[in-house]
Amino acid sequence: MSDFDSTLANLGINRTGSAAQQAAASSNLGKTNMDQNDFLQLMTAQLKNQDPFAPVDNTQMVAQMAQFSSLAGINDMNTTLKAISDRLNGTSTGDAMSWIGRTVLTPGETAYPRTDGSLGGTIELGADATDVNVSISDANGRLLKTVSLGPQSKGAIDFEWDGTTDSADPAGSGPFTIKAAARNADGGSVSATPLVWSPVTSVTLGSDGSPILTLPGLGQVPVSAVRKIG
Repeated sequence: MSDFDSTLANLGINRTGSAAQQAAASSNLGKTNMDQNDFLQLMTAQLKNQDPFAPVDNTQMVAQMAQFSSLAGINDMNTTLKAISDRLNGTSTGDAMSWIGRTVLTPGETAYPRTDGSLGGTIELGADATDVNVSISDANGRLLKTVSLGPQSKGAIDFEWDGTTDSADPAGSGPFTIKAAARNADGGSVSATPLVWSPVTSVTLGSDGSPILTLPGLGQVPVSAVRKIG
C-alpha cells in the first residue's frame, strides 16, 4: 500500500472512482511528502465519502485545517527568512559597485605600497606556528626585505613594512611580491596565505550573476574572497 493509500485509509476513505480519478491518485505513488494540493484533494475526498449518518467530526476537521494552515505559514516564513538571510550575507552588484576606488584585503602575492612607500598586509595561518616570516621581493624577483613575525597563533596576523630594503634604501613604487613561510615546533611547515590590499578598479558580473572585482596585479577576484574593505 502506498503512502497516499495509507493516508486515505487512515481517514476512512477507500480509493474508488473513475479511471481518471484512479490515474490521478496513482500519480502520487512514490511521493514522500504532502503539499497543499494533496491536502485539498484529501479534504475534498473526505467530505465526498463521509457517511451522511456519521459525518466527520467538525472539531477534527477544523484541527486538520489549522495544522495545515500553520505548516503552510511556517514554510512561507522559512522561505522569506532564507531570502532575507541570503540578502544580508550576500553582496549585490550595487553594493560591489560602491567599492570602486576603495581598497580590499584579499588573498594574493602582488602588492603596491602606500603613498609614503610603506606597505601592510595580513598572513592567514592554518595552525599555530613558532616562526613566521614574510619576504618582500621586487618585480624581478630580487629579495628586498624579510619581516620576522616570530611565533604566532592560528588565524590572521597583520604585518607592516616601512618600504625600505635591508640596506635601508627606499624600495620604490612596486609592485612587490609578498610570500610567507611558517613552521611549527617540530620543524614542519604551516600553511601561510598572504593577504594584500588592492584598489578596486572595476566590477563585472560572473557567469552565475555574482559580482567580480578587478584588482591591479591580481586580476579578477570574486567578492567572496574579500576579507576586509578599506
